Amino acid sequence: MAITGRFVLLVFAALAPLVLFPSWGTVLILLAVLLALLLADLVLAASPTALSLERKDPGNVTLHSDAESVVLLGNGGTRTFRGLVRDGWQPSAGNAAPIQRVTVPAGERRRVAARLRPTRRGDLTSPHVTLRSFGPLGLAARQRTVPLPGRVRVLPPFNSKRHLPSKLRKLRELDGKAAVQIRGAGTEFDSLRDYVRGDDVRSIDWRATARRTAVVVRTWRPERDRRVVIMLDTSRTAAARIEDEPRLDTGMEAALLLAVLAERGGDRVDFFAFDRRVRGRVDSAAKGNLLGSLVQAMAPLEAELIEMDWGQVPAEVRAISAHRSLVVLLTSLDGGAPEEGLIPLVAQLLRQHVVLVASVRDPLLGRMKEERTTASQVFRASAAERALLDREAVSAHLRQLGAEVVDAEPLDLPPRLADAYIRLKAAGRL
Repeated sequence: MAITGRFVLLVFAALAPLVLFPSWGTVLILLAVLLALLLADLVLAASPTALSLERKDPGNVTLHSDAESVVLLGNGGTRTFRGLVRDGWQPSAGNAAPIQRVTVPAGERRRVAARLRPTRRGDLTSPHVTLRSFGPLGLAARQRTVPLPGRVRVLPPFNSKRHLPSKLRKLRELDGKAAVQIRGAGTEFDSLRDYVRGDDVRSIDWRATARRTAVVVRTWRPERDRRVVIMLDTSRTAAARIEDEPRLDTGMEAALLLAVLAERGGDRVDFFAFDRRVRGRVDSAAKGNLLGSLVQAMAPLEAELIEMDWGQVPAEVRAISAHRSLVVLLTSLDGGAPEEGLIPLVAQLLRQHVVLVASVRDPLLGRMKEERTTASQVFRASAAERALLDREAVSAHLRQLGAEVVDAEPLDLPPRLADAYIRLKAAGRL
């Protein structure tokens, strides 16, 4: 049961007769009248238990986009339901109107829509719906909370897809040049041509030769179907917020752009999120749309407040691909001691694979370095300079080992990582 502001006003109005006729009899009469009105309003209110509820959720929605969650109310009672409906979505779901006033006549159904605009990626839930049924006088209400689980999965927005057309053009230009310039040794069939002195006799195509008067040989070109393994760091360093966005989300944007680009380029793409165990995985052998599988795997990921276990990464990569691959590590260059974790790992992976390390750099460091007006700003600039020099030292060490390094600000990281992939492909290192 709940009382309304109208009943409170009625109580204050009842004080006037009490002032004019101050006696215990007046008090008892007023209490009896108020209680009778309250009970009559409750009895005449429609019972919330007579309502049937059905939920229809949108399923998946992209971060910061609009969605609609619908609750259908069916009134199986004999009285009209007049009251409030509150859908219990968590605040990050962005429900603009969590409480709505609804009237449902007896034997009819009404649709209550909650317009959601999620501000956080992941699985958002609404465990229940609360109904409050008011009587005809509006003095009191009967209330009931009904378990009605709702769930919406908020997917990464993939804002970096705007770079995809330009990167695909570069990739198609590269494929065209490769078809003309790299034709020769390799394992992928390219075309047939007449035999010339010096050709390997093992390349003779006897069936084609039998159909012609001249000896015909097969020409080959290097394979284009390479393996790209992307590892996304979900350890404590991924929880840091850069430009009001977690480092983890920036890594997702870069991983999505690279994965889609590599797949369009004919490469096989595998993805796994890791800290001390695998938090999400997408295999290239899996059927279905790669982008859809990636965003579904990334949506529930959260940064874990634990240290990264670099020693297990080679085994995870080996479990995915035993052959030479491009291994992309989306991690941080300034967390922990790189000399004890990241650098030994890269040195180990480079024995078999091509390694590309990508990290997001905080633009605040650059702004702090330029501000030197006051004493406190000078100290901040010194700290920022020290942090940038440390990052550059780690990057230089990784490059000396033979790895590629992309260290960029949030908006620049996805396109620069894609450019690094295209450069490696153009150089024939994949």
